[in-house]
Amino acid sequence: MIFQELQIGDYFRIPGISARCVYRKANSSQCSTNTLLQPIRPGTTAILPLLQPIRPETTVIQLTHTEIKNYFAAKQEDINSLREKR
Repeated sequence: MIFQELQIGDYFRIPGISARCVYRKANSSQCSTNTLLQPIRPGTTAILPLLQPIRPETTVIQLTHTEIKNYFAAKQEDINSLREKR
């Protein structure tokens, strides 16, 4: 499958990139990458996506509903572990 065939909002991986690296199609030429914790004021953080340009012919692997669910469960565990370290 190629990027152009995905629907906006679909989650995918790029072959050869770490399985922990999940992308979401943002529009016809950009995707959002793994979210980063960004400080918005002292003592607080927000999770903000980074938009990356991507070529329409890029080969991608669309994630299944189960893979998306597992991805978000792992992300939630990461966030919870950060909160516990405070």
